Amino acid sequence: MTFEKTYEVQKDMRLIINLPDRFKSMKKVRVIIEDIEVDRNEKIQLLKNASKDPLFLSDINNITADFEYSDSEL
Repeated sequence: MTFEKTYEVQKDMRLIINLPDRFKSMKKVRVIIEDIEVDRNEKIQLLKNASKDPLFLSDINNITADFEYSDSEL
C-alpha cells in the first residue's frame, strides 16, 4: 500500500505527515524524502514544446487511430 503527497517544508525544517485511515493497522512505514524542484514557467514551456514534438504527435495520432472504431461503437 502506498501513499504519496507533496508537502511544503516549514521554516523550522519539520514535517508532520498525517496518514490516511487505511494505515491505522500498520506498525512500520517507509518514508523517502525527495527534493522537488518546482518551476512553473519551465513546466509550461515543456508542455508547449510537447505540442510541437514530432514523436509526441505521432504517438497521439497512433492512439487516436487505435480508438477510432471503438469510439464509433458508442
